[in-house]
Order: sequence, then structure tokens, then C-alpha cells
Amino acid sequence: MQTKQRVLTGITTTGVPHLGNYLGALKPAIAASQSDQYDGFYFLADYHALIKCQDPQVLHRSTQEIAAIWLALGLNTDKVTFYRQSDIVEIPQLCWLLNCMTAKGLMNRSHAYKAAIDDNLQQGDHDQGISMGLFSYPILMAADILLFNAHYIPVGKDQIQHIEMCRDIAARFNKVYQPLFNLPQAMVAHGEPKILSGLDGRKMSKSYGNIIPLFAPSDQLRKLINQITTNSLKPGQPKDPDTCTLFEIYNAFATSTAVEQMRQRYANGIGWGQMKQELFEYLDTYLSPARQRFEHIIQDPQYIETQLQQGAIKARQYSQPFMAQLRAAVGITALDKTLATPREKNVVKEAKSGNENSSILAGRQKAIAIAHQREAEQMAQVQAELDQLLAAIKNASDPQAAYAAQIQKLQQAITYATNKQSKLLRKKLQLLQAVVL
Repeated sequence: MQTKQRVLTGITTTGVPHLGNYLGALKPAIAASQSDQYDGFYFLADYHALIKCQDPQVLHRSTQEIAAIWLALGLNTDKVTFYRQSDIVEIPQLCWLLNCMTAKGLMNRSHAYKAAIDDNLQQGDHDQGISMGLFSYPILMAADILLFNAHYIPVGKDQIQHIEMCRDIAARFNKVYQPLFNLPQAMVAHGEPKILSGLDGRKMSKSYGNIIPLFAPSDQLRKLINQITTNSLKPGQPKDPDTCTLFEIYNAFATSTAVEQMRQRYANGIGWGQMKQELFEYLDTYLSPARQRFEHIIQDPQYIETQLQQGAIKARQYSQPFMAQLRAAVGITALDKTLATPREKNVVKEAKSGNENSSILAGRQKAIAIAHQREAEQMAQVQAELDQLLAAIKNASDPQAAYAAQIQKLQQAITYATNKQSKLLRKKLQLLQAVVL
């Protein structure tokens, strides 16, 4: 019987982790792994990496480096389960089951997908460069989590949406089949920056090329810090630490006492060159012990592979029997076995008295009448909005162009709409397309 709370986290094997990855996922995950309160599962997300990386050499090298980073940061593989995603064959099996349970509308609201759509709209091609891997990324992430029934997922605040999606998917499976999944919760370290900024002030991201690698050598670390964008204020002029990337990074790593002292130095007008030197020295000292361990471990790939294989054996001791249970729950099992008794919702309910049945029938009829009334009101609203739209189109200098623009605008709105909104927008689009100018 599982008694400890299970913590699970992974990192995608593209490139090398940067300071933002460390703060958002690695640091809280390592801290959780040291506690006897938790049962830790930590993995290398190499299937996820295929969404962005189609270079086998890069993927292979990155997997080795990220595994070495986990080990260098102090992950105790005797105490936790450390594995490679692709070694757990039950993950893609569960991913398909969850695909069949997930509404497309839920995936439409994924931040990563919406960001890709927004970029494409500026170029005129709605789906350019968007693979099904990118679109359904949150479902694979849900499979990673739910296969091991994790309770807590250490993430940065920008990843909380994916945990909420995972909960939605798990709840639907539990309702349709059997209550087999925990509903996981995001574990966000208190006081961490929402999203750590990179060299150019935007979110630190590999896709922007503005990262500071976690274990960059001292010379490279100094050069990257010197590239961080600052304003034109001169030494001696007071500066706002809360709008400065240098201070943001310093604040993420330094002690509270050091941060308050640095805040005062900003008020006193510390020069940018001096601040960059201070940040470099602090980070270099902070990261040096783990960086040295990393440089030693990366030279022994056989040791890294052995750690991963041992972790996969431990992980599959749980995933194999649980996947068999999940398969049986959906009806995929040996034909000589009897399926579990249908859930309560399918069991014939006790007969009710005549008065109870009459009351239920009256309630249903009232609900139907209210639904019809609401539908009529909604359609009246759609028609009124359509009339305003047509009037604007006819008064435009180029009605045909205005008509085409409104069609495109409605199609885009449908992409991001909730199910309820989408129904009304589709009806409006259908009525507009039926108009002959």
C-alpha cells in the first residue's frame, strides 16, 4: 500500500538545462527527493524532446548531459526512481488511452499551442510548423504523471496550466471508467520568480536563444552575464531593481539578507558593470561544487546508463501491473477474463414511488423549458449581432473585403473559444456565410 506522497518531475532532453529550468523544476525536485516524506520519480523526457528536436546526435548528447546534471545536483538514485521516459513502454500505451478521453477544445487552450497559432497568424498560415506532437504535448505529460499516480509535480508557474489539464483528463477517465487516478497538484517553490528572464529581458528560453546554461564554465558564464540587457542609467543614478534582469537573477539565488543589501545598492546607484561582476561572482561560487561533480560524471556514460536502467526496472514494477489494470478498465483484456462489475451509474436504481416519479418528471420538463428559453434568447442575440455585422459590412468602402475579414475573424475566434462560446460563434459564422452580398 502506498503511504508516501509521490513527487514526479521530468526535464526535456533538448539542449542543456538553464538557470530557469533549475529554479522552476530541478531545485524543488531535488529538495523534495531529500525528504522522507516523499516517494520521488524523476525522468528524462526524451519522447517530449522529439517535438522540437529531430537531430539524433543532439538528442543523444542532451540526454546524457541532463542525466549527469540530475546526478551532479545530488539526486540519490538509491532513494528515488530515476529513469528515461522511452524505457517505460507503458507511457505511450497510456497516452493513447488518454488521447481518446481528451476533448480537442481542451488542447486548443494550451499556452504553447496558442502561442504557435498567434505567431502563424502574423504570417498568414494558421497551422505552419505545428505538429500533432506540439498540439497534444499536454496529453503525453498527463500520461507521464498518471501512470505513476503522482501526487505532486514540481513545476515553474508557467507550467501550472498543464497540471490543471492533467487533472481534467484524469477526472474524465475516472468518471467514464473507474476511479483509478489521483488528481495531481502543482508544487511551485514559494517565492521563486514567476518566469526567470533571459539575456534580452524576455523569458529565459532555449527557443529565444537567451539562456544561461546551468553549468556554463566560468568564462562563458561571465560573457553571458555581460550580455544581459540594461538601461542607460549611469553609475550614481538610482535604479529600479524590480525592473532589472540582473537583480531578478540575483534575487533568485542569493540569501534574503544579500538581496536586501543589493536592493539598497540599487538605490545608491550601483553601476551596471559592477552589478554584472557581483552577479557573476555570486553565481559562479553558488554553482561551482555541482559543476565540478557534473564534469566528472559526464566522462562516464556507462555509469549514467546503468543508473537509468536500474531506475527503469524500479519504475516498471509499478507501471506494468497498473497498465494492466487500466487496460482492463477500458475493456482491453484477455477474452477468458471477466470484466469488473459496471460502475454504480450503470446499476438499475431502486423503483421510486409514484409521487417521486411525478416530481422528477415535472422537474425535467421545467428544465427542458428553461433550456429552450435560453436557446431562443441566445439565438436572438446572435441574430442581433449578425445584423450589426452586416450593416457595418455594407457601409464599408469595400464590402467584399470587409465580408472576408469578418469571416476570418470569426474563424480565429472559434479556435480559442470555449465549447459554449464556440457553438454560438459557429452559428453566427454559418449565418454570415449564407448571406449573399
